[in-house]
Amino acid sequence: MAFTEIEYGVTDRIATVTLKRPERLNAFTFTMRGELIEAFDLADADDDVRAVVVTGAGRAFCAGADLSGGGGTFGRVGESAGEGKGETVDGAPRDGGGTVALRIARSLKPVIGAVNGPAVGVGVTMTLPMDVRLASETARFGFVFARRGIVTEAASSWFLPRIVGIAQAMEWAATGRIFPASEALAGRLVSRVYPPDELLPAAYALAGEIADNTSGVSVAAIRRLMWSGLSASSPWQAHAADSRLMAELGGAADAVEGVTAFLDKRQADFPMKVSQDLPPGVPSWPDDPYRV
Repeated sequence: MAFTEIEYGVTDRIATVTLKRPERLNAFTFTMRGELIEAFDLADADDDVRAVVVTGAGRAFCAGADLSGGGGTFGRVGESAGEGKGETVDGAPRDGGGTVALRIARSLKPVIGAVNGPAVGVGVTMTLPMDVRLASETARFGFVFARRGIVTEAASSWFLPRIVGIAQAMEWAATGRIFPASEALAGRLVSRVYPPDELLPAAYALAGEIADNTSGVSVAAIRRLMWSGLSASSPWQAHAADSRLMAELGGAADAVEGVTAFLDKRQADFPMKVSQDLPPGVPSWPDDPYRV
């Protein structure tokens, strides 16, 4: 696939998505938006891909929206957001960062963010629907929207409080200040912090542990159960969803292989494919209330 602002490749059953505008600190554009959505479409359609790692080229992860257009940058967002496709929410043009965040949220493969440098604005909000965020010691984060006269985007008002709690989310969003990786770790925005040269190896080691040891169908189902469960009103909803999937997967080929491999003391070779074998009980999440 000929991308211009990202790079996509698959090695050892791990897809790597690299934001690639290093001369602009990988600043986000609508071209990048479309390419990121397409990259996740590719990853989901490829049964050889078991996990996705997202990182940035050069010294930044993503410096946020490209502001080279000057003071009118965000006033023109509405003109470009739908890219001529009439994409709206309640009559307003869809937020471009939100279309990426929601596509990552729908991923059937676990997503690991390897934040190698500054991640500001959409550069940090796009990481929120990723399953695990790892950071370099050189990473810096900023929910800077209030300092630019706009609001938190990319559905971050839903994701961020669920990840770090409402008090921490409001502190970072209301001040709009830039903070270091150590604070991101203390606030649970990231799981671990590494020296710069250890970040990608750590991300690939985590992705490899998933790829080498687990059922892709199980992981896809668990991912949907976990994320959709954040909005459940009661553990009974989770119990009902768990029960359906245990009934559907408990006698399926991957469960048979998983138990047999354990008893045989060998590595499991799971035969089921995400593209073909997801059971009906896997939640469709996030639901799109605007889809007819």
